[in-house]
Amino acid sequence: MTTFFEDFSVGDEAEFGSYDVTEAEIREFAESYDPQWFHTDPERAEAESMYGGIIASGWHTTAMTMRMLVDEFLSETAALGAKGVDELRWRRPVRPGETLSVRTEILETTPETERRGLVRVRITTANGDGEEVCSMVALTMFARREGGEGEN
Repeated sequence: MTTFFEDFSVGDEAEFGSYDVTEAEIREFAESYDPQWFHTDPERAEAESMYGGIIASGWHTTAMTMRMLVDEFLSETAALGAKGVDELRWRRPVRPGETLSVRTEILETTPETERRGLVRVRITTANGDGEEVCSMVALTMFARREGGEGEN
């Protein structure tokens, strides 16, 4: 069943996802989008970085979070895209071998047009030890049930 704007309530929470982080993926993403040595060179990262080893780019962590959101949350909704992200924070390094998961909390719902509403969603990504690695507030548009799934 599709979830529309009207189906979201402030305070609603959900936990989902399981994403296994690999060194190969960390390096591949970094080589393409954030080629800093502590993301691409495991030996140097271990010897010279304050992290004690290779870590995922924050942008990669955000991308992995987005993957879990689409797979486990947005694919079942009448999502129309997003207006942006507020308060993006990378709280701790993400390392090879970790498994990530996501928690969402609805902060605010605002009707925008007769066909669309805006939902502010706090998104928190955690590692397998429950430590927060990333957080943000997404400004996501959803179709309204009364107005159909199109946009004004």
